[in-house]
Amino acid sequence: MTKYVAPLEDMLFTLKHIVDWGRIKSLPGNEEVDDDLVKAIFEEAAKLAHDELSPLNKVGDETPAKLEKDGVKASPGFKEFYEAYKNAGWNTLPFPEEFGGQGLPWAVSMGISEMWQSSNLAFGLCPLLNQGAIDAVEAYASDDLKEKFLHKMVSGEWTGTMNLTEPQAGSDLAHVKTKAVKSDDGSHYLISGQKIYITWGDHDMTDNVIHLVLARLPDAPEGVKGISLFIVPKNKVKDDGSVDGANDVKCTGIEHKLGIHGSPTCTMQFGDEGGAVGYLVGEENKGLFYMFKMMNNARLHVGLQGVAVAEMAYQKALEYSHERKQGTTTEGEKYAPIAKHADVARMLMTMKALTEAGRGLTYFAGSQADIMGKASDKAEQQQAMEMCDLLTPIVKGWCTDLGNEVASLGVQVHGGMGFVEETGAAQYMRDARILPIYEGTNGIQAKDLVFRKILQLKSPALKPLLDDIAKFSESIKASEPELAEMLNDSIIKIGSSVEWIEKRAVAGDMASVEAAAYPLMTLMGTALGGYIMARKADAAKNDPVVSEEFKQDKIDMAHFYASQIYPRVEKEHRCIFGSELIAKKMKRFAPNP
Repeated sequence: MTKYVAPLEDMLFTLKHIVDWGRIKSLPGNEEVDDDLVKAIFEEAAKLAHDELSPLNKVGDETPAKLEKDGVKASPGFKEFYEAYKNAGWNTLPFPEEFGGQGLPWAVSMGISEMWQSSNLAFGLCPLLNQGAIDAVEAYASDDLKEKFLHKMVSGEWTGTMNLTEPQAGSDLAHVKTKAVKSDDGSHYLISGQKIYITWGDHDMTDNVIHLVLARLPDAPEGVKGISLFIVPKNKVKDDGSVDGANDVKCTGIEHKLGIHGSPTCTMQFGDEGGAVGYLVGEENKGLFYMFKMMNNARLHVGLQGVAVAEMAYQKALEYSHERKQGTTTEGEKYAPIAKHADVARMLMTMKALTEAGRGLTYFAGSQADIMGKASDKAEQQQAMEMCDLLTPIVKGWCTDLGNEVASLGVQVHGGMGFVEETGAAQYMRDARILPIYEGTNGIQAKDLVFRKILQLKSPALKPLLDDIAKFSESIKASEPELAEMLNDSIIKIGSSVEWIEKRAVAGDMASVEAAAYPLMTLMGTALGGYIMARKADAAKNDPVVSEEFKQDKIDMAHFYASQIYPRVEKEHRCIFGSELIAKKMKRFAPNP
């Protein structure tokens, strides 16, 4: 079994050169964050991921969480690992010190989170969802609710979930039917209804699970404008924060899934015995707005999961390609490791290039949260928010797609053995398959990018981003003309694609606009990936600390990306300009009236 080894050199290099690390360190509250501290934290996390969490990955896959009479039992070893993880303070890294967190930058937390997701995606989902729940409660809940719930959520003593989906309301939350009625004394609400697909909705790793639940009040407006957000704990909580008996909440089933078997995906029933005690977050009927705080956090981290599973699939394939001997190379070497065959090398390089490009894009997008939250200049905060808004759907969509591609290539590198569960390569492909679906399908991400970020908000971050690419391209045109040409082409392709979409929108041809959304998201992800790889190559040339081998690797991978992966941009560009055909033919696939 391949054990995960964190790619620390590339992670730290990405943090140093792709994220504006100097700016992050200079933000208020980050004064004590230095390179040595971050390196030490990364090394300790890497050791824990390799030694303890990675071996549980196959355990969770083969022995899933189970629903028993008294609730869900986590896969063997998960509870013990979680206890060690919690006691060592790993859950507290990015959260405010006032609630027991360590206040470290999100840019640092992204790297640590990648390690948990790479080594065990099913387990990593639990702290990921808790992280998003904390974000929403901290941003919008009353001070009393923060005091009551956040300390233990931050410490990891309790975990959080997100309860949106219902049998009749998937991505279309306008049809949510879960009800909330104020109690007679007005101290809380009584919640009743059913939610499905709730990741880590129940488990025995902690003594409480804090559900963030979307529900409707009796007099709420119809549609999404009538949804409120509630905190509904699995076990009731006293004012002093202690657990006070079971709430009217239970898991009634666990889905049997294609992958991530160690992560219990629960059907949650609220209020079968009169109503589950819940607490309103913020104002009535603003629940969807509040929930997007949690969802946007989760979407960035789901993109990171795409990178994480790609990294592990690459490591597994690389190891196998060195061990498996077959055929004769073009140089005449007989019975050679398959890594020496050109097609296998092509697949491995594709896996590596996509993974490293995705890592840079996710780290950069995540770092904008630090500037949004800590910069003293309001204009800088606004710019960071706009950049994060623009990049979030691209990170979620493109990086989860690349996770699937890389995991599938990993199976291909293994040949027939990849299709056999025994090798473990198939698990990464099965686990990765959910990533383009949850937290809003990638089609929904593409629509968000086009309809909200570009057409509605006029994408204020796009021009500064393209200007940065242009400036960088100019700076390397003499030393790296091929990379500069790629970057200049990306500016043209993005610009002309957005212009075409805007013109179709003005003409009222929204069907063509929608049909162009997915290829635009993919085009922008691929183009920005090229920008990341070019910057890494240039940074490696000018970094006196890195080895010659590392430097040459970054240069080679950037050129490989430019010649072998970037040409996909031309294909997506053609698809955008041909989207009117889809719009015209859509009715062929619509059900008969």
